[in-house]
Amino acid sequence: MHLPMNWTSGFPEDTIMQFNYLPTLRAKLAVSQNRAQQAEEILRAATPYELGAPATNNWTSLYPVYVRGEAYLAAHQGRKASTEFQRILDKPGIVLNQPIGALARLQLGRAYAMSGDQAKAQSAYEDFFALWKDADHDIPVLKQAKAEYEKLK
Repeated sequence: MHLPMNWTSGFPEDTIMQFNYLPTLRAKLAVSQNRAQQAEEILRAATPYELGAPATNNWTSLYPVYVRGEAYLAAHQGRKASTEFQRILDKPGIVLNQPIGALARLQLGRAYAMSGDQAKAQSAYEDFFALWKDADHDIPVLKQAKAEYEKLK
């Protein structure tokens, strides 16, 4: 989907839109296009706001942190990535039941594996599997995680 550059002109004073939602989407796009460094730069705008939660909806909470972690993984910076994903896990009252709460465990395992810390990587994967123990076994992310975990052994 292509959005015109001015599609947000109706929200010029919306802090969450301008400094959380849009930078996160732009950074996610940059990561998907193998432009991890650009994603990190884009997310600087979100840093002061990433721990905030709108009064009516917290769906944006910590998503900039998650995407920054993805950018670090894409840039093969496992230690920086692990710091970002751990920040998410350290804030369960902000994350609540958002998908990034579970997926941060998986990404943390990947970051530790990238950093060469096999014990922490295995533990993070196991935490992810414990949360997903009743999930459909055909979910692609779960199948991929199991394959990655087997390579750690």
